[in-house]
Amino acid sequence: MCGAELHSMPEGVQRVARALQDKGHPHAPLMLDDAARTAQQAADALGIAVGQIAKSIIFRRKSDDAAVLVIASGDRRVDEKKVDAIVGKTGRADAEFVKSKTGYSIGGVSPIAHAVAPVTLIDRELFRFEEIWAAAGHPHGVFKLRPQDLESLTGAPVADVVQEPLVS
Repeated sequence: MCGAELHSMPEGVQRVARALQDKGHPHAPLMLDDAARTAQQAADALGIAVGQIAKSIIFRRKSDDAAVLVIASGDRRVDEKKVDAIVGKTGRADAEFVKSKTGYSIGGVSPIAHAVAPVTLIDRELFRFEEIWAAAGHPHGVFKLRPQDLESLTGAPVADVVQEPLVS
């Protein structure tokens, strides 16, 4: 990605692009025509399975007010009890908390390049896929990666943090 291209993107996407470049990641962020605030919207826009969306869910740790980032597969629901067992008791994070801790608005929270480094956990269910996509700091921004790239980009552990899928 050249400098001029980068400057035309929203600030959050520029931050993600720089972080990806610094880590030698091969895929730059893309801007979608339509917003992808939900995993389903992102999957539809990209023409992929919803499980291939690496959604970033932020919780607020009660003991120290730290942001806890759970990067989960888009077709799974985070199990807060499992998260709490690993990082300590958490609660909901409102939009103001998310923006102040991550630098991103809800609907565009990237798994990387946060304003304040969060406590991060990676959902092991993402490893069902060879290729996944994550938000790039803006509701229209996304970037492609492999699940193992999340480990190297964030330094976070892989954990069982989601509810068992419902069997029909």
